[in-house]
Amino acid sequence: MRRILLPLVLLALATAPALRAEAKGAEAPKKGPAKAAAAPRALIKTSMGDIEVELWPDAAPKTVEVFLGLAEGKGTFTDVRNPKQKVTLTKPFYDGLTFHRVIQGFMLQGGCPRANGSGDAGFKFADEMNAVGLGLDKLKIVNNNQPHPWLNVRSQQDLNQRIIAPIVRSMGITSAEQFRARQAEINKKIFSMTLKEFYEVLGFRYSTKLRSRKPTRGTLALANAGPNTNGSQFFINVGDPVYLTGKHTVFGRVVKGMDVVDKIAGVKTTGQRGKPPFKPLEPVTIISIRAVK
Repeated sequence: MRRILLPLVLLALATAPALRAEAKGAEAPKKGPAKAAAAPRALIKTSMGDIEVELWPDAAPKTVEVFLGLAEGKGTFTDVRNPKQKVTLTKPFYDGLTFHRVIQGFMLQGGCPRANGSGDAGFKFADEMNAVGLGLDKLKIVNNNQPHPWLNVRSQQDLNQRIIAPIVRSMGITSAEQFRARQAEINKKIFSMTLKEFYEVLGFRYSTKLRSRKPTRGTLALANAGPNTNGSQFFINVGDPVYLTGKHTVFGRVVKGMDVVDKIAGVKTTGQRGKPPFKPLEPVTIISIRAVK
């Protein structure tokens, strides 16, 4: 990655006529998860085979409750497949849906009733993550004058839009004049800020009471569109996307059927303009998801 010198970027931003808005709005705890026998499990039956998962209420109690409730139809949800008329249903939510987004080496994503990533169950709920337990309070957003790799900064424009602009806004700075007057304070803040503090600037909120895990191969996590926008969509990690740590609620892991996960990850997908990216050319259906003993 090309070296990005922060002081030069700050100087360039300070001399601009106005501040640009953002383009878009560690180690795990030493104690391990509860014994597998005590953790609830669910069987995800798909058109390509079965996947058994262990769920972690100690990491994400609300998430596990919502996931199992949707899976078995124990709670109400809104049918968004008919945009002209919303109907409240109580049947199993995931039955017949698909893995609508599949990226080889990364993840499988499902749980969207519209099969394009835009649907949900008619409600949103909060994130469940422990930034301290994940070590985000120990990692600085800048090390050796370089942005932390988890921030995925590839250019100075990325740095301006994704990192500097939200920090500056959080400080109440709204003009280039204010920026210039407080540049030393801005520099100090950026070079001292941790990933936890930066993610909190973006709107994420954390709890030290949870036993969070990183998103690694085989884990289940909630898809979202930003802080506290969790719904019915979830993904199973095929790779180790540790850069998502602290941004997505992790609530379980695959205990049987990882070969099925890899098989699904290998299907051919679209990438054409006007079509949902990485959508399997042949649907991979979620037949059902049910709790198992």
